[in-house]
Amino acid sequence: MNNMEASKFEKLRFVGSRPIRHDGLEKVTGQARYGADISFPQMLYGKILRSPYAHARIKSIDFSRALALEGVQAVVTSSDFPKPWLTDETGIDSKLINIKFSSNNVLAGEKVLYKGHAVAGVAASNAYIAEKALDLIDVSYEILPPILDVMQAIKVNAGIIHEGMFPYPESGLIASEFNSSLISNSTLDMSNHHQGDDSKYSNIAGYYIQEIGDIDKGFMDADVVVEREYNTGSVHQGYIEPHSATAIWNRDGKVTIWCSSQGHFGMRDQTAEVVGIPASDIKVIPMEIGGGFGGKTTVYLEPVVAMLSKKTGRPVKITMTRQEVFEGTGPTLGSYMKVKIGATKDGMITAAQALLAYEAGAFPGSPVNMGAQCIFAPYDIPNGKVEGFDILVNKPKVAAYRAPGAPAAAFAGETVIDELSCKLNIDPLLFRLKNSAKEGTRRISGPVFPRIGFLETVEASRIHPHYLSDFGGPNRGRGVAAGFWFNGSGPSSVIVNANADGTVSLIEGSPDIGGTRVAVAMHVAEVLGIPIADVHPSIGDTDSIGFTSMTGGSSVAFKTGWAAYQAAQDLKAQMIERASDIWDVEAGEVNLKDGKFNHSTNQDLQMDFKELAGMLNATGGPIVGRAAINPGGAGAAISVHIVDVEVDPETGKLTILRYTVVQDVGKAIHPDYVEGQMQGGAVQGIGWALNEEYIFDKEGVIKNPTFLDYRMPTSLDLPMIDTHIVEVNNPGHPYGVRGVGEVPIVPPMAAIANAINSAVGIRMNTLPMSPPVLLEALWANNGAGKVYGD
Repeated sequence: MNNMEASKFEKLRFVGSRPIRHDGLEKVTGQARYGADISFPQMLYGKILRSPYAHARIKSIDFSRALALEGVQAVVTSSDFPKPWLTDETGIDSKLINIKFSSNNVLAGEKVLYKGHAVAGVAASNAYIAEKALDLIDVSYEILPPILDVMQAIKVNAGIIHEGMFPYPESGLIASEFNSSLISNSTLDMSNHHQGDDSKYSNIAGYYIQEIGDIDKGFMDADVVVEREYNTGSVHQGYIEPHSATAIWNRDGKVTIWCSSQGHFGMRDQTAEVVGIPASDIKVIPMEIGGGFGGKTTVYLEPVVAMLSKKTGRPVKITMTRQEVFEGTGPTLGSYMKVKIGATKDGMITAAQALLAYEAGAFPGSPVNMGAQCIFAPYDIPNGKVEGFDILVNKPKVAAYRAPGAPAAAFAGETVIDELSCKLNIDPLLFRLKNSAKEGTRRISGPVFPRIGFLETVEASRIHPHYLSDFGGPNRGRGVAAGFWFNGSGPSSVIVNANADGTVSLIEGSPDIGGTRVAVAMHVAEVLGIPIADVHPSIGDTDSIGFTSMTGGSSVAFKTGWAAYQAAQDLKAQMIERASDIWDVEAGEVNLKDGKFNHSTNQDLQMDFKELAGMLNATGGPIVGRAAINPGGAGAAISVHIVDVEVDPETGKLTILRYTVVQDVGKAIHPDYVEGQMQGGAVQGIGWALNEEYIFDKEGVIKNPTFLDYRMPTSLDLPMIDTHIVEVNNPGHPYGVRGVGEVPIVPPMAAIANAINSAVGIRMNTLPMSPPVLLEALWANNGAGKVYGD
């Protein structure tokens, strides 16, 4: 921090402290209520029939035998949902196509597009009958060949997942010539794509390009150029709580839904679109959430339970099994990437180019645009070009996962950065420091950076005891990597009520998935000068608080913290006005400091917050502070990770010996939870790097759809994750906050890959780098410096 920033932060009384979280006792004692904990009299239990095929046309659905089973009350299919996208003139209204995609993902329409795709929902008197009824639903399928990866999706004469939907882009626009034999001969050169009857349609749902400078001149100016190809697989977010939703469709047409999600306003609005009623007719009551990490931002069950309740007139609940979570909800993306970077012999980057082809799953919407924004963002690059492709495949529609799109991109970009520094014999952190983005740097994607802390973060990493320590020993190595996330914002609403006992009720609209209740409450405590324990936060339902965008993008401490700050300022101003009325003085003469109201000149006129709060009802009525904002200036996040590893050349097993996360957090509102986010993101990234992947067979069936077979790291696999907080004030927030939850998952894969090269001289370019993969690479490596997969 500079001196001005330090002096600003030193004035804070509560922000920066480490209070106990408000919801901790309820959660550790089992009193907190999650989505599956809801129960009502006469409640029905639902189950979902899912497709056994990854790609098939639905010829017919006959559920008469299921309805005849005693205890079955209703069956729903996609035919029960309205279809506003259909028109008489053109068939499909393109402006409403996203509603079609959302509806068809909830319950399949003309085709099933991945194994586990929901086909029908059943409601019965108990879960056992509902499960039995699924076997009595007769579905006739025309089985089609599945398309399971990017390369297959773009092949000549590949099948089309959405027929007649996505016109093939002009080949002149798409062709990606990297001026090198490796890139120009890419199989992503699609000039001959689909030369049959369907030649004008494709599985390319989107294309993005970002450019700055003169890319050809930049590579001509380079003394050293490195270019590589990369592949990554689908990965699960790893949340523990399965999806669950309960709905009551009342006789007046109003619907109430209980669910665990990262944004109950989003659940309301998406459900309204699918079932075809106004959003104001739906109330969503948020339950506690047992993990999400981006995977609980879209509807899967909510429209189904709503429609089943409408048909039966009774409450209906559906809770997924773990296998259903894996097969029927969104993982993060699989990808194919190419990266090329050039630099001068003194270590200055002259040009950088990337091609990112991300799997979207069965419906459009991979985070390729975000990956494209992030891949080179930590660096000041004069000449750059990034192309992104959103590719349809017969897998579950991808969902967000912590900094969506950025980790895969960083795996590619940061390993090339490391290889460049090695070829130039420059320390990898010094190389990053020489090329660091800073205030005023224009990103390839266009925006100019305001105050950011990459320089400070790299410098802190260079002098960290971990980086200065010895990691010696055979087959041991050290790797570093940087990561970037732009951080999000969005609409947020907060209400604060002054209670007669001197406490404050805080109602917010952001579900708490990472300790944000206490972080938001700390904003209020700081403004009012009252103990944090006297601020009582709660998450309001969609009828009790104004619209608030989802908990995601590392946005809540920023946007909802700021809304709480403004609501507390509103409450403060009204209470100062009330004190001035009681004392019969001007409001401008009254101050609130450290929880006490006092007159600027008359020391006899003073009272604490609790005393005035107790007088409110008798002196004019209650006081409520409000704020509804949509703030800009979220402030980008930068992180550098340092990792030491040891590779067993006999088995391919990799051991993490030491791991350090260095991150610019702006201002750590609650350092414990900031450190927890840094550690949690790193651990998830380590799992992604070493073990985690969806394993599909050639028919598109997931072979490891449980946590027994889907290998996530445990405490036994890891050392303590060290953290070092860097605080570079974000000028876009009253307390300097930057989001912290996303960026720590971005560097681990690249850092570990770079450490493997340091240890055994192999450049890995696939994820995960599991023992079998690493062992095969060791066997294939007849000389140091090879790239596995070339």
